Amino acid sequence: MTIGVTLPAGDTGAAPNLVDELIAQTRQAADAGLKSVWFSQLPLSQDAITVAALAGRAVPGIEVGTSVVPAYPRHPLLVASAAQTAQAATGGRFTLGIGLGSKGFLGPVYGVEYPPPIRHLREYLTVLRQVFDGETVDFRGETLEAHPPGPSTVGGDVQVIVAAMGPQALRVTGELADGTLPFLAGPRALSEQIVPHLPAGKRILAAVPAIVTDEPDAVRALAFEQMAFYHQIPSYQRILAAEGVEHAAELALIGDEKTVLNGLQRYYDAGATDVLVSQTGIRSAEERLRTWEVVSSFGS
Repeated sequence: MTIGVTLPAGDTGAAPNLVDELIAQTRQAADAGLKSVWFSQLPLSQDAITVAALAGRAVPGIEVGTSVVPAYPRHPLLVASAAQTAQAATGGRFTLGIGLGSKGFLGPVYGVEYPPPIRHLREYLTVLRQVFDGETVDFRGETLEAHPPGPSTVGGDVQVIVAAMGPQALRVTGELADGTLPFLAGPRALSEQIVPHLPAGKRILAAVPAIVTDEPDAVRALAFEQMAFYHQIPSYQRILAAEGVEHAAELALIGDEKTVLNGLQRYYDAGATDVLVSQTGIRSAEERLRTWEVVSSFGS
């Protein structure tokens, strides 16, 4: 059982240099005893792979990854090149997390056709696997093509994790990736809808909102406000329904140390191999650091 965190955590808005702040927070995570740091990707925010490479190089020993880079609209050869560069920069401590993204959200942003998601995921992972296995890629599929002039010059295998929650995406993930990274899949949904669909030995990294605080009502109200966005995305609607909750914030572990640690245990009992705590700085850096100190002791 390992505990990591996702960044940004919610408290970087006033930082004069976001990249410097994320590297500083990676160092704080390592100092707190956390095992991994995972960086999110938005259309016009920090580039997650680049920041992971910089943070992993600046902070020895900690695993870094992306949570997650949308496969659409980046070509897998571009992502593979960046991922192998990050892997080389960190001495083998980088993990590539990718996701399907949301057609309703990302389609209008980029203005290019959104491909059939499951077919695209299979073809995307096929190309990534060929690159990371050192093969010469020559691929023609229904949603993409890849014909580089030779194998990668960077080299090195990269572990690939997919933010898969539906049965079709999980089937492809089980065949072609190293594990899954679900967000907002509660313990029941995890044990019933995700774990049974993956072969033994795959990583299951459950991303869980968690905040240790003395003012749970105020933090919970903020979580309900800031996490309402997920109700616009069909995949989250389905996974929340599978858990039996109506709002994403109902899954947030908010309260004292015992409340948060008991909540984390439920995810491990449900089959998670790793837990990544998210939204830890939703109100303040002080609560973020307090949460990190508490959760880093989990299982010790």
